[in-house]
Amino acid sequence: MEEKKHILTAEGLKRYEDELYYLKNERYKEITQAIKEARAQGDLSENAEYQAAKEAQRQADARIEELENLLSNVEVVDESEDSSVVRIGSTVRIKDLEYDEEMEYQIVGSSEADTDKNMISNESPLGAALIGAAEGETVSVQAPVGEIRYQVLEIGKKGRE
Repeated sequence: MEEKKHILTAEGLKRYEDELYYLKNERYKEITQAIKEARAQGDLSENAEYQAAKEAQRQADARIEELENLLSNVEVVDESEDSSVVRIGSTVRIKDLEYDEEMEYQIVGSSEADTDKNMISNESPLGAALIGAAEGETVSVQAPVGEIRYQVLEIGKKGRE
């Protein structure tokens, strides 16, 4: 079975590559130094600094492995194309037709999704409904409370006003 590709924007790819570089080159040196200093204190069985440094090392190792796996099977979306429909990389302003509320989201791959930053996955119910929609079009999303309808007000690229 073929492994699922991780879809990223160019910005997301750079962010993950930068994090991996930091972990391997800077964070690991900090952790190694902390372990060295803790060992110098003597008895490791009751040394809280040593235990904390080893835990930090385990967490860094796990994140490095996670990032390497993600980056080994990545597909970067071409954001240079101007598109009249919503696609991954698009920033879209929508209106909830029931509550007359406007929202703005960037559509990204699931690896980059971060609702705190208004970045929603193309695989989420709303993201999936918006993919392929044009300005002025209405999309419906099935939610536990029932069907929610949104109108696409504007499609743009991230950073474009």
